[in-house]
Amino acid sequence: MTIIQAVILGVVEGITEFLPISSTFHLIFASTLLKISQNDFTKLFEVFIQSGAILSVALLFFTDVVKYKELVKRVLVSFLPTAIVGLVLYTFIKEVLFENQIFMVGIFALVGVVFLLVERLIKKDKIILKRDMQSLTYKEAIIIGLVQSLAVLPGVSRAGAVIIAMMLLHFKRDKAAYYSFLLSVPTVFAASFLDLYKMRDMISNYSTNWILLGVGFISAFVSSYFVVKWLIRFLQRNTLEIFGFYRIVLAIILSVLFLK
Repeated sequence: MTIIQAVILGVVEGITEFLPISSTFHLIFASTLLKISQNDFTKLFEVFIQSGAILSVALLFFTDVVKYKELVKRVLVSFLPTAIVGLVLYTFIKEVLFENQIFMVGIFALVGVVFLLVERLIKKDKIILKRDMQSLTYKEAIIIGLVQSLAVLPGVSRAGAVIIAMMLLHFKRDKAAYYSFLLSVPTVFAASFLDLYKMRDMISNYSTNWILLGVGFISAFVSSYFVVKWLIRFLQRNTLEIFGFYRIVLAIILSVLFLK
């Protein structure tokens, strides 16, 4: 891996981690396009850039975490189902699901269809988006956490799952995105910690690659900072349709490439 490739992957992670388009999906295919072989170092690199992205959000919303303790309690309740699923299915997720690219493309497109269907229901006034964070109950927090658990499937998108779940519960789009950002902090930090623990024996083997890890970390940190602020403003005025169409079109393109 070169420094330029490290920057590109860091930016890809930073941009896609918090958009409802699946960072894992984009990292896998970006690595393929850049002809970066999947090995122990690239797995470690992905953990580092993921940590950079999530640290950006943790710092951005630090004052909110301190100020809104009741909301933080609900975030932690939402985190629990995902933590349990991640621990129980860790090996299956890493060794089976992440190896099936056709499966990932199919899931990626399917979630795009879900986005479009939900937005269609909203246009028909079947779903009214009117709720704010103050009305979130603990029961709903558990439901959101269970839906987020679906994001263990590569291609789903953790942010996308949370935002759609909350929209179905009648929360405004930007509020749903905000909650997904807060929920990402314990979720991604826990996942990164678990990955680092599993890879603890190999970390010392890559002591000469700290520059690449650092470059990727910083690239993800900076790009995430701007994307998070942009997405909340975007969803105050726009729908998820653009992300739905993006998923479907990209899935078609990748499917054609696979067939070739």
